[in-house]
Amino acid sequence: MDTFKEGMLIPVPGYSFCEWKGAANYYDIRVGGKTASRSAWGYLNPNKGYPQLKNTVSVYAHHMDACFVNDEKVQAQEGDFYGGWITSDIVGPFKGAPGTWGW
Repeated sequence: MDTFKEGMLIPVPGYSFCEWKGAANYYDIRVGGKTASRSAWGYLNPNKGYPQLKNTVSVYAHHMDACFVNDEKVQAQEGDFYGGWITSDIVGPFKGAPGTWGW
């Protein structure tokens, strides 16, 4: 959370629940007059076993104009459930596309 400038990360109502990590809170991201709705999530109080997630934020690449790892523009993982950032260094298969649920 500390890597976002003040006012960029806006908490929004609602949450989702992961059986391993716990309750995820959601955020809008506001930059330069543009707002990406529910474009980030994080764990304020993750379950035991995931203390490193406390107060971290993940960003859905598909909600942003562009996201980069070093100089490489990432490909957003398909679908709206997963938040993966895919680069040339990562090998699939990847969940998210039609027909990939449940494997």
